[in-house]
Amino acid sequence: MRWCVSIGAVLLAAAMAGGVVSGFAAPGPRQPDVQRADKRADDAKPTVDVELILAVDVSYSMDMDELAVQREGYAQAIVSKEFLQALKSGPNGKISITYFEWAASSDQKIIIPWRLIDGPETADAVSAEIMRTPVRRASRTSISGAIYFAMPLFDEDPYHGLRRVIDISGDGPNNNGAPVTGARDEALSKGIVINGLPIMVKEPSYSTMDIDNLDWYYEDCVIGGPGSFVVPIKDREKFKEAIRTKLLQEVADRRPERPVVRAAEKEPRVSCLIGEKIWQDRWGR
Repeated sequence: MRWCVSIGAVLLAAAMAGGVVSGFAAPGPRQPDVQRADKRADDAKPTVDVELILAVDVSYSMDMDELAVQREGYAQAIVSKEFLQALKSGPNGKISITYFEWAASSDQKIIIPWRLIDGPETADAVSAEIMRTPVRRASRTSISGAIYFAMPLFDEDPYHGLRRVIDISGDGPNNNGAPVTGARDEALSKGIVINGLPIMVKEPSYSTMDIDNLDWYYEDCVIGGPGSFVVPIKDREKFKEAIRTKLLQEVADRRPERPVVRAAEKEPRVSCLIGEKIWQDRWGR
């Protein structure tokens, strides 16, 4: 079941989180011998509590200030006292993390390859690495492209996670590449959890292809998997706090109290093809 989370509750809960977390089976049509080989390969890797992919929107609808604050938010969250406390709460006390930026379906750039975070020193190194890369912008918004790019990255991780999570931040709906729901469903079939950080700090504008209720769109069309959640950013001043909240939630594997109804049990409140429709109406292609 998916969840929506309040920032204040998670900051406290994640810092105090503890206990053992469970991995998710990856169902699919693969043959038993291939599955056994994959399991042997995973068993040979060092174990971490979560393999976390940070997929960060750099489309032109994000202004340069937002992009800079977003980058700083991730860098600061990783070295925060609360994050390091949540890290210690896991059964292994360490995670693996990779960070990439995305825009169009063919535009993804890895900023941080897979890195281990197991304490202040490794957290500081990852934070510094995030801040070293110049901020960039690019055209179009393909959440589906980000998900398809992220999925095979787990196979390249030298660590085996008890959980696999794709963490997507963005300020608009999918308007390029394959429909987002197909990408989401494929990830979920592999036992991957998708969480979302919809950025809603500006008034929706036709020129930037923003939509009302982007948080609903993320809840109904983007996120999924056991314990998945959305942390919307509606106040520019809360940008960094929201990023920290989301990372704490993912590292501590704490589920907030209020459930969100599963997308399969109801019609989406926002069309999952709204971004494609806006683009078609505006550009005719």
